[in-house]
Amino acid sequence: MKAKELDEKFDAGEDVSQYLDISKARRPQQDQKRVNVDFPVWMIQQLDKEARRLGVPRQSIIKVWVAERLQKAA
Repeated sequence: MKAKELDEKFDAGEDVSQYLDISKARRPQQDQKRVNVDFPVWMIQQLDKEARRLGVPRQSIIKVWVAERLQKAA
């Protein structure tokens, strides 16, 4: 199928997922790399408290807060 045909189907509201091979799909600049960071116990306690309040894992809070700070600095 040509890209134009796929675009037309998508624009018409059709489900085009059957035409896509998402097994190799990547989000640009979203590759992950594991890092280790040591936090004082009081920070971990506060992070856990906030994570419980929001119903998300601690790692999610850290990622969101770091991302927000980096966007402000840019």
